[in-house]
Amino acid sequence: MNRKIILVPVLLAAVAGGAWWLTRNHAPAASELVVHGNVDIRQVELAFNASGRIDRVLVQEGDRVAKGQVLASLDTERLRLTLAQAEAQAAVQRSQLAKLKAGNRPEEVRQAAAQRDAARVAVVDAEQVYKRQQDLVARNFVSRQQADSALNSLNAARERLKAADETYRLAQLGARKEDIAAAQAALAVQEAATAGLKHDIAEGELHAPEAGVIENRILEPGDMASPAKSVLTLALTDPVWVRVYLPESVLGRVPVGARATVTTDSHPDRKYQAWVGYVSPAAEFTPKTVETAELRTSLVYQARVFVCAGNAELRQGMPVTVAVAYDQAAPARTPVCGGK
Repeated sequence: MNRKIILVPVLLAAVAGGAWWLTRNHAPAASELVVHGNVDIRQVELAFNASGRIDRVLVQEGDRVAKGQVLASLDTERLRLTLAQAEAQAAVQRSQLAKLKAGNRPEEVRQAAAQRDAARVAVVDAEQVYKRQQDLVARNFVSRQQADSALNSLNAARERLKAADETYRLAQLGARKEDIAAAQAALAVQEAATAGLKHDIAEGELHAPEAGVIENRILEPGDMASPAKSVLTLALTDPVWVRVYLPESVLGRVPVGARATVTTDSHPDRKYQAWVGYVSPAAEFTPKTVETAELRTSLVYQARVFVCAGNAELRQGMPVTVAVAYDQAAPARTPVCGGK
């Protein structure tokens, strides 16, 4: 009688164990992968690319900013005054170059022609004087010295005529090519100096490299800024991505670009549409912060699941649950936020 009583529990245990084994080995396979991870947001430490005293900081912590928006500026008054001086010098040099390229004015050419004609008349007059002096010397009316003086005056008049002819030719030709090239080079130097000052002034403004949210306001107006000192911390919220870890056994069933959904404890009824954007090529041991059913020593692969919507609700470090349907067809083109 006692043996029967003992055998009944043993048989019941055996039946229960067999049912468990059948359930475990013949249960329907899961249709999706469910992993846990944390929201990750890239951060940028923004600094000026120049040194100087901060004039204005235009944003506060928590402000959403657009790409290219001016966030802060330096005091650039001294640079602006130097720029005005450089622009004036460039304008002078530009006018000088235009004058050389234009050549002499018609009035200057006519003036040179008139001086040449006057020199030609002077030569004719000197020739006549010299001839008369020679006749007088032949008649012994004047000394030979006076004839020599008349000859010298004639030679001087001829040289002045040559000089007037060259002046007229130069007036017609205008400036030399070398002079124009030198003026162009001098203008290029002035314009380069002007462009450098404009660049320095432009670097006195700090712009947002991408859209995001201001996390920290580190420096204030009056502080000295430099390229090595951060002024603001910007969180890049587009896209937001979730860091998860995939076990090796599912790598062949979760392609890059696969559609996924993300849920949070804050909004358990809301599903954020996402996609698998990256799977690490290198394995690593499961981090202690990852909740999985596998042993801690099993190898996993880090993956990033990108979320384009709900940026205002997903915060840095927030724990989330990611679900990815198995065996999706790999997309021909990896999705990106905004459809770009």
